[in-house]
Amino acid sequence: MEILREVVPAAQRIAVLVNPAYQDVQLRVEEIQAAGRAFSKQIQVLQASTESAIGTAFAELAERRAGALLVSSDPFFFSRRHEIVALAAQYAVPAIYQWREFAQIGGLISYGASRNYALREAGVYVGKILRGARPSDLPVQQAVKLELVINLNTAKTLGLEIPPTLLATADEVIE
Repeated sequence: MEILREVVPAAQRIAVLVNPAYQDVQLRVEEIQAAGRAFSKQIQVLQASTESAIGTAFAELAERRAGALLVSSDPFFFSRRHEIVALAAQYAVPAIYQWREFAQIGGLISYGASRNYALREAGVYVGKILRGARPSDLPVQQAVKLELVINLNTAKTLGLEIPPTLLATADEVIE
């Protein structure tokens, strides 16, 4: 939410795309709404759990005149990333995503846990288990490496100027 506020400060309405069938969706929505209140932003929740519902959600986003979009992390959305990024471009809405793959294919910004780091850590755990460690003895780990990827081509297309401080902290800038 903070990154969207920096990139699109004039956006008073921020849409959030969630999958109502995904685990803990209500908790995520409550956290996003709390962040929206903290930044004096109106949060509009859009739901999609089918491919056709994604298009409907974007039409609703335009109807409600949302100034930005936050796409929640969800395997369903990841598998439909090409469609979602294309719709964000079609509706000319600045959007932030969880995974770098969205920014790599034309999404504006991604900020979230490094999938490569997480997969590498999972491999380390598998190695420990194969060497005889009991899974119940291994500690639960949280994501520790977050990545910020900014697509300057998309920013230019949307007429947005990315603050230099944000560019300086980015893990990758796509030009």
